[in-house]
This record gives sequence, structure tokens and C-alpha cells, in this order.
Amino acid sequence: MAVVATPPERRPASGPDGASTEPRPASRRERPRGLARIEARNSYLFMLPAVLGFLLFTLGPMIFSLVMSFMDYGVITAPQWVGLDNWRRALFEDPLVWQSLRVTLYYAVGSVVLTSVLAFLVALLMNQPIVGQRVFRTIYYMPSVISGVPVAILWTWIFNPTIGVINTALRWVGIEGPRWLTSPEWVIPALILMSSWSIGGAMVIYLAGLQGVPNELYEAAQLDGAGAVRRTLSITLPMVSPVIFFNLVMSIIGSLQVFTQAYVMTEGGPINSSLFAVLYIYRNAFFYFQMGYGSTLAWILFLVIGLLTLLVFRSQRIWVHEEAQS
Repeated sequence: MAVVATPPERRPASGPDGASTEPRPASRRERPRGLARIEARNSYLFMLPAVLGFLLFTLGPMIFSLVMSFMDYGVITAPQWVGLDNWRRALFEDPLVWQSLRVTLYYAVGSVVLTSVLAFLVALLMNQPIVGQRVFRTIYYMPSVISGVPVAILWTWIFNPTIGVINTALRWVGIEGPRWLTSPEWVIPALILMSSWSIGGAMVIYLAGLQGVPNELYEAAQLDGAGAVRRTLSITLPMVSPVIFFNLVMSIIGSLQVFTQAYVMTEGGPINSSLFAVLYIYRNAFFYFQMGYGSTLAWILFLVIGLLTLLVFRSQRIWVHEEAQS
């Protein structure tokens, strides 16, 4: 019977005092301090452009405009401190301030509702296994990447009461269309209708949320006899409620800052019926050269946007489902 000799157990070398003399592998916690300093410095360098951009182009102008809101500043003259005169004029003496806020809120409500519903419905359709799915997604998204001025000029032709596409189509069925952009009653509905042109960005976000809903939920509901409408109301909407919340906040903020459409298409008319808040701010600051008063109007709009955004955030506990967020 062969006997296999086992090698002797290797013991670590030790010094005279019994301590091991073999080098230990360096741990991550024992990283040299010089390397940690280099990594920290590099991280600050990478953050520096973003921080400088925020300070120079966002926070700095905001602080400057806040200071100017308490001054009479005509751009070509030295600013003079007037205290709360600009604020008193805006809140109690200038009727166009409330007219511009009323017009802006009217547009915001209609635009947010229309674009949110359309974007969600189109996303539901684009989430189905249809032929040419990628082509249709691209077609719906492309208008949202076109800049504002060409779009405004295009829709000016569409809303033309004589040769416009909409009124021409209405005449074919025996209906005389409105004057759209030259009618005080129809100018805001026309601009709201125009806002449906840019649903592509919200559609893509909704589509990403829909693709994150587990199919097992739909299969279980279908086995229980739930129809398409019931599955949408009981599964799809709760699961994508965080996405709806995000799009709602962004839509409110964007619609309250509308400017290009009114500036290019209507210039605030007719009879100030499309005088949006940002357009009125632009007029006072860069047309009448009342930079201090324009800064006051800008801060009033900022407070309105902040208040509405805060209300939406406070309401999310009611209709945004935490299970979907997690």
C-alpha cells in the first residue's frame, strides 16, 4: 500500500518578536492620501463648469433682477432706489398685469390638459405591437425638435382665415371657420390647439413609463375578465402615475412661460387678448426700457409658477402611487 506524503504546512515567516514579516495586500481603505486628494480635485474640476454656469447664468441674474425690482432702472440711466413702488404699481395700479396673468392661466389650463391627454393616448398606441412602430414614433416625435419661430410661422398660415388649411377644410363641409388669430374669442383656443404640435417629448416619456409596467399584471387582470378600459384605469394609470406627475409639473412650468407664439403670431393682440405674462415682461424691459418694473413682473410670474408647482407637489400624495415609484 503506497503512502502519500503530505507537504508540511507552511507557516508565515515571523520576526524575533513573533510578528509576521510578509507584506499584506493593500486594502481600499489604506489608499494613499495623495491619490485620494487627486481624485477629489478631479471631481471638483469636473463639477466646476456646471457650478460656474449656474452661478453666472442662473443664480446671478436672479439676484440681480431681485435687486432691480426695487429700483427705477432705465438701462441708459443709473438705477435709483424706489422701494416697493414697482410692486405697488404692478399689483394695484396696472390692469395689464392681471390681464396677462389671466390670459397665461387660461392658456396653461387648456394646453396642459390637451397635450397631456394626447401625449398619453399616443403613447398607449405606440406601445402596441403594430406594423411600422418605430416609424410612427419618429413621426410623432419629430415636430417637438423644431424651433419655435418656424413653427409659429407655419401655424400662422394654417390659421389664416382666407387661405388657411383649417378654414378651407371647414368650407368643404359647409362651415365658415372663425378668424382665429384676429378674433379676441378664438386667439387663445387657436394657440392651445397649436400646442398639440409638440406632444412628442411627453409621448416619449410616457412610452418609457408604459414599457416599465410588468406584463404579469395585465395577464392576471385579463384572466379575471378585465377589459382594455378597465386594465388601463386600474393598472396602467396607477403604475405610470409618477411619470404623469413629472410631465404635469414640466407642462405647467413650460406653459406659464409661453412667449414665442404670441410674439411672432399675434404680438399680444387683438385687444391684448393674447398678452401673455412673459410677453408683457419683455415689452416693459426691452421695449419701454423699464428694466426695474420688468424685473418686478418677472418675480411675480416666478412666484405664481412656484405656488402652482408647490400645489401639484402637495397633491401627489393623493393620486401618485408609492408602489409605482418603488
